[in-house]
Amino acid sequence: MSKTINRIAKLLEVLNISARQFDISIGTANGYTLRMQKNNASVGSDVIERIVKEYPQVNLVWLITGKGDMFISQSSEPKARTKEEIEEYINQRLEQKLSDEKQALLKEILKEIDNVKKE
Repeated sequence: MSKTINRIAKLLEVLNISARQFDISIGTANGYTLRMQKNNASVGSDVIERIVKEYPQVNLVWLITGKGDMFISQSSEPKARTKEEIEEYINQRLEQKLSDEKQALLKEILKEIDNVKKE
């Protein structure tokens, strides 16, 4: 019996996107899909939910059980992200991370200044 991760790999082939692009599009950690494939691991319901939310044309029954068609409607085009959309998403995530790191650094510096004032 084929596992969900194998069907995800098949979906990536049909969508013509890399595992990295897919991971980014559904908001999982970098390398998640490849790691799951390598370990022949089970995919959690949270990831399945993200897939169906991001790719609503994917047939949930097919994704979970392998029964039926891959897509809900064969006439609709699968949703694939453009390189520009993926780059924009990455840039937004990096900006947020840098912003969080800057705030943490600022707090650390202010704390050090307070400690120096107390001495």
